[in-house]
Amino acid sequence: MPLSRRRLLQTGLLAALPWPAAGAPEPVRGGQLVVGTYPEPTSLTASLTTDGAAQLVRGKIFDGLLSYDAALNPKPELALSWSVGADGLSIAFALRPGVTWHDGTPFTSADVAYSLTEIWQKFHSRGRSTFANVVAAETPDPLTVVWKLSRPAPYLLSALASTESQIVPKHLYAGTDVLTNPYNAAPIGTGPFRFVKWERGSYVALERNPEYWDQPKPYLDRLVLRFIADPALQSIALENGEIQLSGVVAANDISRLAGNKNLRIDPASATAFGYSGLLFNLDRPCFADIRVRRAFAHAIDTEFIREKIYYGRGQVETGPIPPSLAAFYTPDVQHYEFDLDKATALLDEAGLRQDADGTRLSIVFVPQVTTDAAARTAEYIRFTLGRIGIRLAVQQQDFAAFIRRIYMLRDFDLSTYGGQAGPDPAIGTQRIYWSKNFQPGVAFSNGAHYVSAETDRLLEAAQTELDPALRRDLYFRFQRQVQTDLPLIPLVSPEAPIVVDRRLQQYRINADSLLGNFAEASFVSTS
Repeated sequence: MPLSRRRLLQTGLLAALPWPAAGAPEPVRGGQLVVGTYPEPTSLTASLTTDGAAQLVRGKIFDGLLSYDAALNPKPELALSWSVGADGLSIAFALRPGVTWHDGTPFTSADVAYSLTEIWQKFHSRGRSTFANVVAAETPDPLTVVWKLSRPAPYLLSALASTESQIVPKHLYAGTDVLTNPYNAAPIGTGPFRFVKWERGSYVALERNPEYWDQPKPYLDRLVLRFIADPALQSIALENGEIQLSGVVAANDISRLAGNKNLRIDPASATAFGYSGLLFNLDRPCFADIRVRRAFAHAIDTEFIREKIYYGRGQVETGPIPPSLAAFYTPDVQHYEFDLDKATALLDEAGLRQDADGTRLSIVFVPQVTTDAAARTAEYIRFTLGRIGIRLAVQQQDFAAFIRRIYMLRDFDLSTYGGQAGPDPAIGTQRIYWSKNFQPGVAFSNGAHYVSAETDRLLEAAQTELDPALRRDLYFRFQRQVQTDLPLIPLVSPEAPIVVDRRLQQYRINADSLLGNFAEASFVSTS
């Protein structure tokens, strides 16, 4: 049976509910918050995609089984309590009573079971690996759900935030084509804000849910997510008061915005565990030769990217797990220092000789461009690879077209990748490198089509290892294996300072930061 609330408090599994920071003004009811963001999401149901644009919107509409504090300790949300079987092969959740979907239908264990077996395990790029060991979801009563596992999965309790594992209403999804269900674009959730309108190319509007289970929250009356493609225009909109919050302003505008008396710069937690890399399409014959991939790595100066493109706001990556995921990170991997002579020699060895105009290889480069820094990184890669005779035809597309081209059509030679490697490698990292997660049509999965029996063995062993030291060692070995094979070239873990109206408080109280539900957010007077 699930642990009692008293027992959970005693064991520390149940973290204290979030309270306003000491000295913070009392929350004020009312007002509209306009958030500047980009790109526009392809869907408002994040169970079908892991892109941050969808998570930002739907994090306000849906609650998860759990939420997490800044130290990633689990806290109750739709699940009041939970317990793991002594053998690690079951997890029982006691659900919160009295929760309703926005259409008035009661939220029950059937919704959780359906979401797990019919959504997360089938369509979600991380869920397919995260929940691979869950073999059944039992619902003994409407407020209890029990997951049965074939093998232990010690990371599962880190994967249950609404931004990661979104529960959808079974009564609106069962028996439908999940991928084309109209509620993907007009969602019905359990969260503090209800969907009002999606004006394509412009904004998503939400309104306060008056029936929210955590009264008297939320405090805001209305929330608007406005899509602004140009980061410089986001900065201007902040200065003019047209938007009150953004995590995607141009890096070179931060100093100017910091001097505005109506704004403040909050710490850069919006991209915790962020990861970026250069992605090879390993189905292309030219990249079958490891010498070619290593030549590309030697031709890229990642310190230049960090200093000149991200203005020093970020960390150079050395492998598939970024330094921010400190519990599992190791720098003890093969490094590819910036050395154009070495890159040239490797290409010569691989038989890619220069033609009359100095070209060795011409390829199509389809970068993921969602920020000004990403665009400038793509341009730098085109320039620096050109210095060793690699000609890149850069083809930028809007976000939806990019996802389709890379993960469905696979019509590219080289791309860039950006995403989250955490909060646990089994959740954020495995999906990118696990051969069984190559599934055309699923965004942010194994886009390289990397296949390595040893990498699979290490990842699958780490998934189920209960000894923390042994599990850490398995991920160390995984990082060394991947950096030897080099299906992706690690670039920079970026930081993105958040620019916010000084009157706004308590908009991020959990590890989700900007992706959280904003139930506590409110405007207060600064006079």
